[in-house]
Amino acid sequence: METGRRALVIGGSSGIGLATTRRLIDEGWTVTGMSRSASPIEAPAFTHVVVDVAAPEFRTKLGNALAEHGPFDVCLYCAGIGDRVDLANLDAETRVFAVNLMGAVVVSEFVLPTMNARGSGHFVVLSSLADSLTSGETPGYNASKAAMSSYFEGLALTLRARRSPVAITNVRFGFVDTKMAKSPVRPFMISAERAADVVMRALRRRPIRVSHPWRMALLVGMLRWLTEWKIRLS
Repeated sequence: METGRRALVIGGSSGIGLATTRRLIDEGWTVTGMSRSASPIEAPAFTHVVVDVAAPEFRTKLGNALAEHGPFDVCLYCAGIGDRVDLANLDAETRVFAVNLMGAVVVSEFVLPTMNARGSGHFVVLSSLADSLTSGETPGYNASKAAMSSYFEGLALTLRARRSPVAITNVRFGFVDTKMAKSPVRPFMISAERAADVVMRALRRRPIRVSHPWRMALLVGMLRWLTEWKIRLS
């Protein structure tokens, strides 16, 4: 991969975003990070902005980052939250959609036109294999990831149909060993560093969709079939 390129990483202070940010810096990229928490990374090629993607000031700070540190060759959207639904606190579900879906849509609103104008760029979103499941425990998380996958894969098809040199990749992970992995059962779980390997490979190959690991993808397919039957029988 070429060095001397610029990347914008949203949600890179922990987990997959942090591991991928470190990998980019090691490979010679200049990285600008934006996340709700401070980043543990200190490097000459790294700049970080503390901001919540769901906060009113996010648009302003994102625009400032683009003006001061852009244009960016790559933008990674790694921000994501999710928990068990609490019927007495459904405003938490609203925040799940604000972070997992609308934050990514806002970033694309700012980043993609610039990439299209330059004639190059790659926008990568981190979704989940849960996007194909209907869940009674985490409906907001699953639905927000389903909407993310559907929207950005559709947008990727639009770009390809118009022969745009800009690419969009949707990376769908199973369980990754981060603070997001709260389930008591986590089959085929991978490390954040392994997930970063998958993201870096996606940056080189620029596919529309990546689903990893494949064994988890097969298991999710079976669970989806069982869930469909449960819904029909009810």
